[in-house]
Amino acid sequence: MFRFHERYDPSVGFIFCVGQPQSPLMITDISAFLRSVWSPRRNAVHLYFHAPCFDGVVSAAIASEYLAHVKFYPHVQLHGVNYDLRDTWLRSELKQPAAVVDFLYHPQAELWADHHRTAFVNSQSRAEYERRRSPDIFYDSNVSSCAVLLWTHWRAKLPNLGERFEETVRWAERIDSARYDCVDQALAFNAPALQISLALAMYSGDGFSQHLVWLFRTQSLEEVASRPEVQTAFSFGRHLQELGQERLQDTIRLTDNGIAVFDVNAQDVLVNRYAPFHFFPRARYSAGIVRRSNQAKLTVMRNPWLEFPSAPLGDICAELGGGGHQRVGSIIIRDSNPRELLDRVVAEIGAWEEQRTEAAAAIA
Repeated sequence: MFRFHERYDPSVGFIFCVGQPQSPLMITDISAFLRSVWSPRRNAVHLYFHAPCFDGVVSAAIASEYLAHVKFYPHVQLHGVNYDLRDTWLRSELKQPAAVVDFLYHPQAELWADHHRTAFVNSQSRAEYERRRSPDIFYDSNVSSCAVLLWTHWRAKLPNLGERFEETVRWAERIDSARYDCVDQALAFNAPALQISLALAMYSGDGFSQHLVWLFRTQSLEEVASRPEVQTAFSFGRHLQELGQERLQDTIRLTDNGIAVFDVNAQDVLVNRYAPFHFFPRARYSAGIVRRSNQAKLTVMRNPWLEFPSAPLGDICAELGGGGHQRVGSIIIRDSNPRELLDRVVAEIGAWEEQRTEAAAAIA
């Protein structure tokens, strides 16, 4: 039998609660709670999130809390998704009811939030989003991470996460936007969040990403990072990264227009996306192919430690079947010739830089 009572919170107003006054379940909308109790369709919600990705995992943890404690879904089923689904995403049937965070817009999602410049597969999906936008369907490409976007919108509704989650969100923003003090910090992995991020890269599939979502809902960064499954993966990943740097050194070169270009065999090693700037600190961009036995990936990044306007890397990659942000992008290579695709990306960056230079000269 539920026991209802209420208390007053100056930041929220009157809050209806269930349980003992010492540790109540907070309910800010009693009608929504009652609907959840008696609605037969609300057994579970299916949450789709970008994986493996630190920002995607943290975003899924925040969204899970929101779905559980504000939308009152008793179960949250997690589904990791990645950009190799871009071409078929709008045609895919999401399990219902569905929520999507830190990933492409889907018309079947009753909750959706993202911050990527390439969040819309086409103009029709962007127009549909504009018609549907609401407190549970929102987008902002000016925000540096999806975790920050969700935290800004929902923090007041999730007091149970408290100050502990502030640090997790700050690191999600730093990792997703490459805001490190220097390249050595990005490669050293001294911080717990960076250790978790590297451990993520070591697991195939989305099972470990799902595991981390559940951990982040109740544990701090230090607690999650200290877990044996995280430390084991991190230690192995750091070793593979050292091997990857040795391989990268043999293939990377700097073009005349300041792009660190590489084509590296990453089978059985790990190539850190910041490593090109270890070899060429003054390179404006990095662009390269990372090859494995079952997949080749093109990755491109603006040097985060130099100040200059960036070519729209996410847009460039989106036109070629990938996606990303203004300063970072990637393409899962399927049918294209990897070297031809790399040449196209490098040429697009060069053309954008040339146009910007000509425009600046014309204004002067």
